Amino acid sequence: MTTTATATGAGAGAGAATAAAAGTATATATATIEIRCPGGGWLAVCGPEALIPGRGVAVLLPGGTQAALFRDRAGRIHAIGNRDPFTGAQVLSRGLTGSAEGRPFVASPLLKQRFDLATGSCLEDPKVSVPTYRVRVLTPGQPPLRQQRCA
Repeated sequence: MTTTATATGAGAGAGAATAAAAGTATATATATIEIRCPGGGWLAVCGPEALIPGRGVAVLLPGGTQAALFRDRAGRIHAIGNRDPFTGAQVLSRGLTGSAEGRPFVASPLLKQRFDLATGSCLEDPKVSVPTYRVRVLTPGQPPLRQQRCA
């Protein structure tokens, strides 16, 4: 099951503007997207600003498994397996995104089968699916919930 989260930027407030006006350098903390690894634990992947809505990013998980990370046009973040089950190629992160009946999907760039980003199910063949991974967005100062590194 994929947990979705809406990412919002931080650090653009009056404090940053005041520091810039004073000529001092400040480090702006940003949110971090984490993906739940198959063996347990969470892996920090990137900041939400690195994800362009409608485009995917490939993520190498421990053990060599790949995931495809997406931000849909509504701002929700999804992670599914990157391997196209019809061809065996690691290409779903390069697929075209869209929605069908209000459900976001990615279409494989090779044979164009569509995979639901929330469930991993193939829309053309419900017997075929890709794994889904839980994701979360941690904001600066937010304590992690039972933080573990992926093994």
